[in-house]
Amino acid sequence: MFFADALTLDAPRRTQDGYMAVRAKAARTGVYDYLASEPSIADALPEGHSFKPTDIVKVLRDENTVFDQAAVRSFIGKPITDDHPQEGVNATNWRDHARGVVMGAMRDGEHLAFDLVLMDAGLISKVEQGKAELSNGYGAVLEFGDFTAPDGTKCHARQKSISGNHVAVVDRGRAGSSCRIGDAAPKFAPCDANPAALAAFSQPKEPAMAGTIIVDGLPVSLADETAVRAVLDKKDAALAAAEKAMADVKADFDKQLGTKDAEIEKLKGQVVDQAKIDALADQKAEAVAKAKAVLGDKAPDGKGKTIADYRRAVVAAKFGDAAVADKSDDYVEARFDALTADAKPQQGAAPSISGSPVNLGDAAALMDQSWAKANDDLNAWRAA
Repeated sequence: MFFADALTLDAPRRTQDGYMAVRAKAARTGVYDYLASEPSIADALPEGHSFKPTDIVKVLRDENTVFDQAAVRSFIGKPITDDHPQEGVNATNWRDHARGVVMGAMRDGEHLAFDLVLMDAGLISKVEQGKAELSNGYGAVLEFGDFTAPDGTKCHARQKSISGNHVAVVDRGRAGSSCRIGDAAPKFAPCDANPAALAAFSQPKEPAMAGTIIVDGLPVSLADETAVRAVLDKKDAALAAAEKAMADVKADFDKQLGTKDAEIEKLKGQVVDQAKIDALADQKAEAVAKAKAVLGDKAPDGKGKTIADYRRAVVAAKFGDAAVADKSDDYVEARFDALTADAKPQQGAAPSISGSPVNLGDAAALMDQSWAKANDDLNAWRAA
């Protein structure tokens, strides 16, 4: 289908040759209202539709359509006309209709902006006198269905596959006051190309993109699709490699973090609080005292032994090593408890070493000190 929509030329300037150079806000995204009777709509209505000629058909033009690269490039190099011609502009009639040319295109917010050069003195004069609005002449596929614009507006159809043919300077354009030349008063009214243009319109050959980019210090023409694709593939490969490297670094970091956390938990498990230390000391002191009560001087030394090891040593001292060989700690504890059940540690005043009182709770220390003093006394006697 063939369509025409308005746009704006901002801040026009004259060149040394008298041409008018301007940048125009061209196509915009959004919802456009058409009468169902307009040729660009009527010819595309599906069979069995319920639209009346006076019904408004809301057509969505989303950013995927407006800013599609093929659609954008299709306007570059196309002619500027004074109103819409009765036919699509092509090589056979270009000389009759062209009054300027579209030099470039870029996104400007929700608009597609064109760099235009008006070359015809008559058209430039009309623009300066107030003929300020512009209308794109283009072909597009019209798809009917249920569509929703970003602002929530429900639409009956949407445009796809835009292909530019020309840009017309008009008195009033469909896109409204945001699409016009200079600072003239805002205007708005529907404005389409003449229906006859639809029959004469043919798909133009898409021009190659102009310009070059520098890749690894070498120029690459944007018109060379193979070279551009190679550049993009190289960049994609580099990006994929960088993403993989980042993933590997993260995985290694997570592994190291997990190892450190495990080490921390292990260290936490190795820390014995003071209450546990005191309790173990008391238990060992009690075991030593009971062993002394039962075995006297034959009671084994408790220094450097755990409670379980000391009980095993006491039972072995009483009944022989065979009594504890291959026996569990629970078994040995039961034998020790039975052996010392009737043990009665010395009552009364707290024992002392060298006149210093020692609490029975420190029995382990007491025994160690007693053995040390006995050894000292024996050595002194031998020396005498």
